Amino acid sequence: NRRKKKGDSILENPSIPNPFPELCCSPFASVLSASLLPKATSRKKQVIKVYSEDDTSRALEVPSDITARDVCQLLILKNHYVDDHSWTLFEQLTHTGLGRAIEDHELVMEVQSNWVMEEETKLYFRKNYGKYEFFKNPLSFFPDHMISFPSETNAALSHSGILQMFLSSSTYPEIHGYLHAKEQGKKSWKKMYFLLRRSGLYFSTKGTSKEPRHLQFFCEFSNSDMYMSLTGKKISGAPTNYGFCFKPNKSGGSRDLKQLCADDEQSRTCWMTAIRLLKYGMQLYQNYMQPYQGRSGCSPLNITPMRSISENSLVAMDFSGHRSRIIENPTEALSVAVEEGLAWRRRGCLRLNSHGSPIAMSNMGMSIHRSQSWFHHKISREEAQRLILQHGLVDGVFLVRDSQSNPKTFVLSLSHGLKIKHFQIVPLEDDGKLFYTLDDGHTRFTDLIQLVEFYQLNKGVLPCKLKHYCARIAL
Repeated sequence: NRRKKKGDSILENPSIPNPFPELCCSPFASVLSASLLPKATSRKKQVIKVYSEDDTSRALEVPSDITARDVCQLLILKNHYVDDHSWTLFEQLTHTGLGRAIEDHELVMEVQSNWVMEEETKLYFRKNYGKYEFFKNPLSFFPDHMISFPSETNAALSHSGILQMFLSSSTYPEIHGYLHAKEQGKKSWKKMYFLLRRSGLYFSTKGTSKEPRHLQFFCEFSNSDMYMSLTGKKISGAPTNYGFCFKPNKSGGSRDLKQLCADDEQSRTCWMTAIRLLKYGMQLYQNYMQPYQGRSGCSPLNITPMRSISENSLVAMDFSGHRSRIIENPTEALSVAVEEGLAWRRRGCLRLNSHGSPIAMSNMGMSIHRSQSWFHHKISREEAQRLILQHGLVDGVFLVRDSQSNPKTFVLSLSHGLKIKHFQIVPLEDDGKLFYTLDDGHTRFTDLIQLVEFYQLNKGVLPCKLKHYCARIAL
């Protein structure tokens, strides 16, 4: 039989016993291909190139109908990364300084088919912690002064009530406020009153009037994609740093962009989140819930932040005796963790340098942070802000970098309340020993790793704890 491949006879011919039956009937045998690339063998394949933050890249041969989520799952698997449901495929238009997180359900080949020759466009693989944050905390994304509900709706909506209205096919809240719009074919910008309704985005020709005769159509979203400005005012000449725009699919390029900018980050986030919900509706909620499908407590709009599988499996262990044991007492677990941290630093004193000599702990503390994923060597304030913005303006997203103004100090850049704040980490010498501090010496740390670990557990002088770090991953 010419259709049979070499090695198939054991499985297909019942007269020959199979020495490894468990390999054929294992429920895990087809999990990888079925979950990542279903029916991959019957589909046409194409090659895509994906970049990481450090500009390394990887070429992947994928089916022509693969989604952005599937590409992320493939890269997570190939690079052995932990899947915390925040990995995202990001589309970046280099020349115009625009970028957007591709929705999990979007087909990657359709996205690439909208690219034009004149624009250098790349796909990036990175974390985006704010991708579905509005499902967890909608009240902070939709401030009262920007949102209006239908007159028959009770004004005091609950946490999930706001989301149900956004996802409803019959009603949709109205988003309103001032935006700066770039006039078509001109370099000038004009501040106007805008309204977002189910039928599209409108602006008022007479102040804040909402009368139909004063409303002029600006844009609809079914045939265009929304991008965020990553370069602030530099390229577009916008009056503020909070720009976003609409790019028609298969357009002629930057001349067809409909550009807007808000007065602050909260306003921009509100507009962009509402437009995402308007365009994709329940699909976004299905994307958000997909990793949790089948778990208990996941009824529709029962939106409770969940711990990852890896986090649920962590237990405190004591390995000091002849046999290891699980530590049940939280107080004991904390003291053991502190002792292990101190022991790790003591062992660091015995590490050898390249010449085989012990490294003094005081010297090692000067550079040990450079191996950490959250540390970014010699990046500017603007680069730090762009990196955090692309990772999502969720409370606790952070990185540590060298100070540009003072070479001897470091800076902690932190997202909180939809703003990026910068805190100077100052070196302090006392009795011949070097320490680092964020609060003028009240709390001192022997190195930056100790400082970051402390503020991951304690808020201290910061507005929130350190939660998610921005890392330059490699592919």
